[in-house]
Amino acid sequence: MKTYRVIVVGMGKRGMHHATTFVANPRFQLVGICDIDQARLAAAAPKLGNPKTSTDAAALAKEVKADLFCFCTLPNLRLPMIKLGIETGAKLIAFEKPVAMSSTEGIAIKQALDKAGIKAVVSHQHRYGEHYKKVKEIVASGALGHVHTVYGTATGWAAHMLSHLIDYTSWFNNYAPAAWAMGQAAGRGKLADLHTSPDYVAGVVHFQNGVRGIYDCGAGAPDVPEIDASKEQKLWWRKCRMGAQGSEGFAEVLTNGGWRAVTKSGGYQSGPGTMDYVEDMPPYIQEMCDWLDDDKRVHPCAFAHAYQGFEIMAALYRSAAEGGQIALPLTAGVDEIAELKEKVPARKVLFTIPESAKEYPA
Repeated sequence: MKTYRVIVVGMGKRGMHHATTFVANPRFQLVGICDIDQARLAAAAPKLGNPKTSTDAAALAKEVKADLFCFCTLPNLRLPMIKLGIETGAKLIAFEKPVAMSSTEGIAIKQALDKAGIKAVVSHQHRYGEHYKKVKEIVASGALGHVHTVYGTATGWAAHMLSHLIDYTSWFNNYAPAAWAMGQAAGRGKLADLHTSPDYVAGVVHFQNGVRGIYDCGAGAPDVPEIDASKEQKLWWRKCRMGAQGSEGFAEVLTNGGWRAVTKSGGYQSGPGTMDYVEDMPPYIQEMCDWLDDDKRVHPCAFAHAYQGFEIMAALYRSAAEGGQIALPLTAGVDEIAELKEKVPARKVLFTIPESAKEYPA
């Protein structure tokens, strides 16, 4: 049975999630890990079978020549890491969301991957949760009748959460292309964060199949009262609601609160589910192997899907900065973050729930 050589760059939380899962899968051989923090690297290596280590990603990648180049770095390093994976002969590149920090960079990444003909996967792995899959199953079954609206809300800020909201609701909508987007933004606190975005982004998206997308992400997003974050701050991140509405009902998933649906034929239904890296990562990693084995077994988190969501996210940002509707797909790139830093008013963001006060103090 063929095995694939893997390198993982970045030994933070997400890098360790990836590396640990690669090690646990017999179809992969973890041959190298990298982090600029030597102490973090030294701590990680024994847990991962002591692969080669380096604080220099380029030198390590050139030495080990992996089939799969995975990087879990801060978002300001996307394009250089993509280029490194291509230059060192990777067959598949796996990386974290967001795809890029500007549409200029995102377009450059797409062009580089297209030219090289390399597979790429972006980590929207929440979809492997049983509650996410159940909602998709209900939507796909036709039980909602004619689907006219998809929606997503999260109290976490856009650089962390908006990509997830857009991707899973686009999945519910069979990744129909978007025609245009219009958005608004408030709060400058997180524009100074390494995961850079306004504190609050809200907007609408019109998809070419007539479905309307509604997104509400950050400090001003509505509460998800089914998730009690009062005793455990980390649950604040999981106050996320995504769903679809149709002519005969609705179905929605709560990241840390299961799923529920109402349909004409089935009445009220609900079930459990919570975000769990231990459960969600193995199938996400396995399907990288499946795609490497067979070009026809395209990964559900393939770059093409993530890029479609990235364009929507960039369009919402651009609309907030420039005003008006932004046509999709994007035909030229701009630095949306720079535009937002110039245009977002210097007023303290108004948050919706008390748990947000800790995250949006500026």
